[in-house]
Amino acid sequence: MKFFVDTAEIDAIAELNDLGMVDGVTTNPSLILKSGRDIIEVTAEICALVDGPVSAEVVAMEAEAMIAEGRKLAEIADNITIKLPLTWDGLKACKVLSDEGRMVNVTLCFSANQALLAAKAGATFISPFIGRLDDIHLDGMDLIADIRTIYDNYGYETNILAASIRSVNHVQDCALVGADVMTAPPEVIKKLATHPLTDKGLEQFMADWAKTGQNIL
Repeated sequence: MKFFVDTAEIDAIAELNDLGMVDGVTTNPSLILKSGRDIIEVTAEICALVDGPVSAEVVAMEAEAMIAEGRKLAEIADNITIKLPLTWDGLKACKVLSDEGRMVNVTLCFSANQALLAAKAGATFISPFIGRLDDIHLDGMDLIADIRTIYDNYGYETNILAASIRSVNHVQDCALVGADVMTAPPEVIKKLATHPLTDKGLEQFMADWAKTGQNIL
């Protein structure tokens, strides 16, 4: 499973990228706001930093304007993925932009039917929102599993990009159910390395090592 990092914070991306933990980046209007940066400027910086797809989201609501914004964003770099909402206009824009050979990430997916439409419109990525389904007492992993089954049944090449990841358990479950990609905030990715038994074991090792009175260097 590929790891995308869900942020527009350059330092956080760089730290993970240096460790080989970044296969791509996803951004959205809320993350651009949080960064305090100009969308074109910060997106260009991210694209120069990472080799993989970088999702930049349109803000128009009608298809023709989405297409225009998507083309403008695609001028930033070759690894731009145009992010579109899963609306009827978004699907229209997806079809046009994907037919032009551009990568498209269709976002805010909450049903398998929506994911089926996105695949038929040529989406490169479909982004089901796991955490937001959990918020309304539905199991987001059921949606991932349903999309996986449908795509495999019919040979759709659209990548399942699990989004709204809020915990390390979400990451594990996505990997088990067969998501192609997951995108998560930097802090969630870093938490994958932690476990209380690792901490406990390390504490014991350090205590025993101190008793030896030795130094390696």
